[in-house]
Amino acid sequence: MRERARKLWGMLAIVALMIVYPLAVMELYVTTMMGLPWWGAILVLAVAGLLWFYPASWVIRWMSKPDA
Repeated sequence: MRERARKLWGMLAIVALMIVYPLAVMELYVTTMMGLPWWGAILVLAVAGLLWFYPASWVIRWMSKPDA
């Protein structure tokens, strides 16, 4: 796949990730962790907020590979 096409698909993947990931975290929180104290909720949501970086970095790394 050419770099230009990878950048298009990668951008679409990151946009999808930015829509789906927060919805999944919210659903997980509402269904399983609603009874946590306030500090537990902050901790869980902070960790979840940092975890989206890993899939996004994989996509960005894949997007920036030069053409072979």
